[in-house]
Amino acid sequence: MPVGKLLIANRGEIAVRIIRAAREMGIATVQVMSAADHEMLAVRLADEAIDIGPPQASKSYLNQDAILSAAAISGADAIHPGYGFLSENAEFAAAVERAGLVFVGPPAETIRQMGDKAAAREMAARAGVPTVPGSVGRVADVTQARPLAAAIGFPVMIKAAAGGGGRGIRIARSAAELETLMLQASAEAAAAFGDGGLYLERFIDRARHIEVQILGDGSDAIHVYERECSLQRRRQKVWEEAPAACLPAATRDRLCRSAVSLARAARYRGAGTLEYLYDEASGEVFFIEMNTRIQVEHPVTEMVTGIDLVQEMIRIAGGAPLSIDQSAVRLHGHAIECRINAENPAKGFAPSPGKVTALEVPGGPHVRFDTMLYNGYVVPPYYDSLLGKLIVWGETREEARTRLTGALDGLDVRGIHTTLPLHRALARDPDVAALRFHTRWLEAWLDAGPLATAPS
Repeated sequence: MPVGKLLIANRGEIAVRIIRAAREMGIATVQVMSAADHEMLAVRLADEAIDIGPPQASKSYLNQDAILSAAAISGADAIHPGYGFLSENAEFAAAVERAGLVFVGPPAETIRQMGDKAAAREMAARAGVPTVPGSVGRVADVTQARPLAAAIGFPVMIKAAAGGGGRGIRIARSAAELETLMLQASAEAAAAFGDGGLYLERFIDRARHIEVQILGDGSDAIHVYERECSLQRRRQKVWEEAPAACLPAATRDRLCRSAVSLARAARYRGAGTLEYLYDEASGEVFFIEMNTRIQVEHPVTEMVTGIDLVQEMIRIAGGAPLSIDQSAVRLHGHAIECRINAENPAKGFAPSPGKVTALEVPGGPHVRFDTMLYNGYVVPPYYDSLLGKLIVWGETREEARTRLTGALDGLDVRGIHTTLPLHRALARDPDVAALRFHTRWLEAWLDAGPLATAPS
């Protein structure tokens, strides 16, 4: 049954994005809010808003009972979890289903299966998708890990089996480091995800981070091409592009086909992303994990394909089959996205909440700013620091980069510190312009101190 009234179980820019997509579809919206978020843009835009608790996320946006009660009170028939918070929580998806509501995402069992990254690796291997050499399933303890690490070869990645966002990951460069780093990774994973399970992977130096967007309706699946997300700080993406200009055409085809194979094997329903490491030196591509939700960086894919991924996932959740055939998915041009955070790059990226005293947003053809900001908005200190995403499109990557430089100069956020100086410097950097970067490049670049002389 098509969705008639949609509750958004999230906040910030993704809540605004979902509301705008639903509005175009003629779907009424209900925005949940914490006590700290009564003035956020999503509350102003939604048809209804319901307070679900105190500012702390654990008492509001992670409070499953409060969200389900809000859905019952409002008469919503579907819940969109956005990204983060409860978006990849299998128990929440199951609770939504038990309540007789539509969860805008894959079924709980799929989230559970693909959310365990060790289990996802096993499924990928069975589907013929290449995986990074590593352990088969979880590693119970250091006794089991030692011979596996020796067989894989140091350095090895110690990775949390659950969760994401770069937490629960360590790099062991020798057998002597293994036990200590496993304990650290397990403790961090347990604190972040409630699951301290680990697995091992070969560490690939100078890897590119490539991901493939997929859509599935439970019966069939298609890919919507790939993105490059190699510019990262502390394993958090800061700049994304579509398509991945570093990929040869044959590698792109192989990568996207493998993503569809895994999505079909999982009988995937909704929007999802398969993440890979690309070893540019050898030309090898390895699957690392799947995200069973909409991604922060989905707009760059929308800009180069013309497909509204949020609307598509709402349609699929309502029971509709895929409305797009693979042959209809075409790449056109190049898009780049910059994540604009409330952080101060000059102070070690310290959070910078506070009141926005002035806001100027760039315009013009092929410039998009997905944001939660408005002049006078007070950014609260309780949540993720993402303020918005500046996205541009060009016929070529160089045209997109040039347009991005101008758009970044035209974006002005006053009253708080933001990461705009970082992105202005990156957009002008010759290595970025020439595609000479990898997943560890940005941290070395920052250590070299280019922001000291970057335009503010």
